[in-house]
Amino acid sequence: MTEQDFDFLRILLQIRSGLHLSHEKRYLVESRLGMLCRRRGIEGIGALVAMLRREPGRELETAVVEAMTTNETLFFRDRTPFDLFRDVILPEKLASNARTRHLRIWCAAVSSGQEAYSLAMLLDDAAPRLAGWKIDILGTDISTEVLEKARQGLYSQFEVQRGLPIQLLIKHFRQEGDKWRVNERIRAMVELKPHNLLESSSHLGQFDVIFCRNVLIYFDVPTKARVMAALSQRLAPHGAFVLGAAETVIGITTTLVPDPVHRGLYRDAASRQAATSTPPAQPASETGPRQLPPALAPLG
Repeated sequence: MTEQDFDFLRILLQIRSGLHLSHEKRYLVESRLGMLCRRRGIEGIGALVAMLRREPGRELETAVVEAMTTNETLFFRDRTPFDLFRDVILPEKLASNARTRHLRIWCAAVSSGQEAYSLAMLLDDAAPRLAGWKIDILGTDISTEVLEKARQGLYSQFEVQRGLPIQLLIKHFRQEGDKWRVNERIRAMVELKPHNLLESSSHLGQFDVIFCRNVLIYFDVPTKARVMAALSQRLAPHGAFVLGAAETVIGITTTLVPDPVHRGLYRDAASRQAATSTPPAQPASETGPRQLPPALAPLG
């Protein structure tokens, strides 16, 4: 692979997916796109780049992006965010959304589905508290290949052994040969759609909870800022935003702020400011009519 070919691919991947590749990642490009060339009968990366230059088209560009996308995930990855969802975020939403009885969750960059299904299992276990509620879980990813795997809900023994408690495996999966399939009830709780985080997400609506974990680390700072600005617009007032353990909004955006108590949890800045700046209630006048204290904006 020539330097010119590498630069062309770096720019293409940056534009199409936000993926930022330093020169130290050249080996990764050669390895992954070399496999793509062999699968498609293309002579080599030089020939691949020539095809992309000569006949730019979404199908081949998409194949290149999917080949370079990291899809590492597992059930209940890092565990803490899921404990946070069960113990902090869900009780908040049960209180703040009690009137509408509707909860919308977005798993951005859902990969092969384990994150979304992990949340669905937690919500299924909380079913008695959610009777009469409408629950929407949306999982999106740039890769149509991993989304198809997610829709199938079929995982190897190795995949279900990574982070999935045995009691949940028994309760929510059925064995098919040497693999395990998520049961229909849990799969039905999750809607899966292709979506590029660099493109407009306004058509998706607003969400009470957004999980966007372990994807920003692959972007440069300007792209992180662009993605975070777009995602924060999709967060409903007083919503909850969850990032990966190695990610932060600090120095990237001011539209989201860290929760003062829970690491990895972020709130929309406008709602947080409104909640903390609400003036205290004034005491009732002894001679005038009794003044009711203003309602405090919910924090969740």
